[in-house]
This record gives sequence, C-alpha cells and structure tokens, in this order.
Amino acid sequence: MQDLLAAIAVVINGLPQGLLALSFGFAAFPTALAFAVGVIGAVVFHSVAPISFQAESIVLAGTMGKDRFERCSIVFITGVVMALAGALGVLEPTIRFIGPAIENGMMAGVGIILAVVAINMLKSAPLVGAVSMLTAVLVYTFLGKNLVYTIVASVALSSIVYLLTRKKEQEDVTVDRDAERLKPIKLVLGSPRVIRGALAMICLQVGGNIAYAGITGNIAGTPVNVDHVTLYSGIGDAVSAFFGGGPVEAIISGTGAAPNPWLAGVLMMLIMTVILAVRLLPVLARYVPSQSIAGFLFVLGAIVAFPINMSLAVQADPILGGAVTVVTAATDPFIGLVAGVIIRLLFSVAGI
Repeated sequence: MQDLLAAIAVVINGLPQGLLALSFGFAAFPTALAFAVGVIGAVVFHSVAPISFQAESIVLAGTMGKDRFERCSIVFITGVVMALAGALGVLEPTIRFIGPAIENGMMAGVGIILAVVAINMLKSAPLVGAVSMLTAVLVYTFLGKNLVYTIVASVALSSIVYLLTRKKEQEDVTVDRDAERLKPIKLVLGSPRVIRGALAMICLQVGGNIAYAGITGNIAGTPVNVDHVTLYSGIGDAVSAFFGGGPVEAIISGTGAAPNPWLAGVLMMLIMTVILAVRLLPVLARYVPSQSIAGFLFVLGAIVAFPINMSLAVQADPILGGAVTVVTAATDPFIGLVAGVIIRLLFSVAGI
C-alpha cells in the first residue's frame, strides 16, 4: 500500500508540471511513450530512479524554441545525445572523476534549490503553501520520518484546502487536438537556435541526472547507475519529441522512500503512461495546485538532502565542498559540477 501511495503522490506532483508542458505546445499523448520507455528501462536495469516531468527542462526547451517544432527538435537532439552518452557509459566515470566533495556538494546545493522553490511556492500561494509545508514538517517529524506519508499528507491536505477556498474554477489549458496523436512532426535540426537550446539542455541534463538520480538513490538506500538512467531517459525524450511530445527526465522522486522503491517507481510511470494515453492530464491537473508539493520539497531539500550531503562534502574537502554547494545553489547542478572541477584543478596547481 505504501508503494502505491508513493507512486500516486509522485504522479500528483507531476500533474502541474505536465500541464506546464502542454502550455508550451508539447502533446500529452506522445509523451506517454516516454513514460513507457521509462518503465522498460527501470525493469531491464532494475533501477529505482524513475523519470517524469521536470520543470527545468520544460521551461528551458519551451523558452529557447520559438514554436512547437523548434521545442520538440531541442528535446529530440538532447534525447539522442544523452542516450548515446548513457550507452557509452560516460556519466559513471564522470562521477568517479569528480569525487565525493564535488558530488555531495552538488547534491547539497540541489537541497537548497528545492527549499528555495518551496519557499517561493509559499509566497505565491500563502494559504495552500503554508498548509502543505506545515503538514509536511509535522508528518515527517512525528510519523517516523516517513517521506511517503509526508508527500501524501501534504499534497492531499493542501489540495483539499485549495479546492475549498478557490474563488472560481481553474481554466483548462487549451489543447491542440490535432497534436494528440502518433504522427511524426517536422523537426528543425539545423537551426542555430535549436542547436543552442539543445546544448543548454544537454548541460542541464548531465548535472540533473547525476544529482537528481543520485538523491533518489540516497533516499532509497540503493546505488543508482546514472548511465542507465541517462540511457532510458534519453531514449524516452527522443521518442516523445519525434511525435511532438515533451521532455521526461530524471527527478528527485518520493518513490525512493517507499518500502519497495523500484516497484513504486515503475507503478508511478505506468500510471502516468495511462493518464497521458487517455488524455486525462488537463482534467486532473485542474484540481492539484503546483504549490501543494511545497511541503515535501522543503522537507526533502532542507531537512533530508542538504544536511546529509553537506556533511559528507565537508568531510571530504570543506573548501571545495562548500564552494560547489554555493555555486550549485546559485545556478544549477552542471555549473556547480564544472566550477568544482575548475576549483580542484586550481588548488592542485597551487599545491593546496
């Protein structure tokens, strides 16, 4: 039951972000293929790191492409490159190369990012955000530090408050019915804007896959092979975008806290596949405000991810770990990773 609850909670978390993808012109029905690829990948590799809608990738592709065709082209190129990187096993050696100070510093920085996002959600919707955050902290503190109960309780209670207090019905996102079918779209692969957007997406995904999949693995207590996650998320992106669907990437998933994190992750992706395939996304997302996840993000970032990883980073190298944490928190995981490597190189040259 906890596995199913965790899966449903992460699905609920993904609905507003899926709605965000629709607002940028990405089609829901083809995106179901990406989740199906995620299920196959998780089963084949027995990976506890699921893939789902990731707000950062959606916004980046949505803003760097001028129309639906350019946006899908950016996601398609990114997916192909990342799938090749995963197949060639590039990211696991990268993790070994960067070392624990940079890796854990990067994850600690992600913890800060999550907490800041939660606080911004609280500011944008004070009542819903406050209910979510207070519920999450209380449930996590008094119910055995169980992240499954934390995410279920905070999302459910804050959504109920939202439904009881909203002044009018939330309008549905306009959906292009013609796009909601498996029909290859015209990819714009040679555009300088598309190439630039793809390079930006690739950089984001390298850091995101290492940090987000790593944190999910830490929550689950199971090592995650980032190359495997990169392979099936890349294939999922390429297949989805080829038919006009949106990006589906590695996330920090509450399914990692389930008793059987692998099963919970697979269930989550299966449920999302069905929701997208039968075109329920715009309907369901009306009733779940994005701010309902604020409490879980705050607990995960400020109470779980940051303290543990900051401690490990400081133990490995306090100066390097601290620098990577700050840079990551101020920018993104990839910039934090690059900054850490450069700082370590400078220290080495200076004999520090």
